Amino acid sequence: MEKSMGLLMNFQFAYLIGSLLLLSLWALIYVLKAQIRIKMLLVSLLTAPLGLTEPFFIPSYWSPPTLFNLAYKIHFDIESIIFSFAVGGITAVIYEAIFKVKRKKLPNHNQHQSRHRIHAIALASPIVSFLLLFLLTPLNVIYCAIIALIIGVIATWYCRPDLLQAMFTGGFLFLIVYFVIFFITFVLLTPGYIQAVWNFSNISGILILGVPVEELLFAGSLGAMWSSIYEHFKWYQYS
Repeated sequence: MEKSMGLLMNFQFAYLIGSLLLLSLWALIYVLKAQIRIKMLLVSLLTAPLGLTEPFFIPSYWSPPTLFNLAYKIHFDIESIIFSFAVGGITAVIYEAIFKVKRKKLPNHNQHQSRHRIHAIALASPIVSFLLLFLLTPLNVIYCAIIALIIGVIATWYCRPDLLQAMFTGGFLFLIVYFVIFFITFVLLTPGYIQAVWNFSNISGILILGVPVEELLFAGSLGAMWSSIYEHFKWYQYS
């Protein structure tokens, strides 16, 4: 046990570095894309509190070394707040930041189509699905999160099929970004970190170039859901 804890202490700042790399990308987009700053900041602020869900994930999914050993002591940590803030803003604008698209309000008559009767349900579906899966199934929490996000994507697809391209393109783009940052931080810079921190006895153990497949499934599903969440909530469409 002492040897194991000593190994983890050598990785003390890995999670912080990965989170700060994502935050640096967030800042770069924020500086370069003035027209989407308000949207980006708003979604980031609303997503940051999801970092407080770490007690669901520790230790059943992973046990990351963190600043002041907060994850071990109270199962909350500063890194997860930074991570959630950065990820929320990046996923919300990545499609709009790369492609030449503009947002405009969905016409009022379109807002009253029959499929929009589930507008609120579609927006709430990831949260409700996650809680039901977590409370009623033996699935590891990461699979509950992935399935809940996929359910949210499907519900959004039904309610707002016009956002399909944004969802799937945004999901793919964020998957690539997430993979690169994850690979650099936890595979190249801190070899052995993944094996020491992830609870492989509770998950598949499948690695893609050293990256747990669960991380990639999470990134893709989150990117797809969050790439349209602002437009869905605010009744915007792309043109």
